[in-house]
Amino acid sequence: MRIISGEFGGRPLKAVPGTATRPTTDKVKEAIFSMIGPYFEGGRSLDLYAGSGGLSIEGVSRGIDMAVLVDRQYAAVKTINDNIAMTKAPERFKVFKSTAESVIQQLTGQAPFDLLYFDPPYAKQTIVADLMNLTAANLIAKDALIVAETDQAADLPSDLPGFTFLKAKDYGITVVSLYQYDGGQA
Repeated sequence: MRIISGEFGGRPLKAVPGTATRPTTDKVKEAIFSMIGPYFEGGRSLDLYAGSGGLSIEGVSRGIDMAVLVDRQYAAVKTINDNIAMTKAPERFKVFKSTAESVIQQLTGQAPFDLLYFDPPYAKQTIVADLMNLTAANLIAKDALIVAETDQAADLPSDLPGFTFLKAKDYGITVVSLYQYDGGQA
């Protein structure tokens, strides 16, 4: 695993030890950023199931100003912090060891996010519920992009209230679905 492009491009990323997380492959990560970017002019990103932190670090490397990364596993948070240290720009990241629900409550009242990544454990598909909680907390900016990475069985709806379904693409067992938020703060 590595950072593919941008300011930190080419630097290696550590994977979380063990089998509890499933890192996004470089191929899928490149495809995601080809669909949504590939580069950004600022903004804030949120990853509620960050794993190794690779998607958020890639986003910051490509121009996102600030990334918030969340994972509930100690090994994942340690790996995220190790990978962030490699960037030599720790001020551009904030890491929480917590559940998605708890962090949404903690972040309520803060500036909304422009880019949101969802790659929860395949057995626990909470993407729709998380999006509704984030919407209720006013944490999604108008026109924000939502990137959801699931397996084939997840079957995310194309019709989500307040969101426009942009596209879905299969990469083996992985499906990447993109949405754009229609509501939120201007």
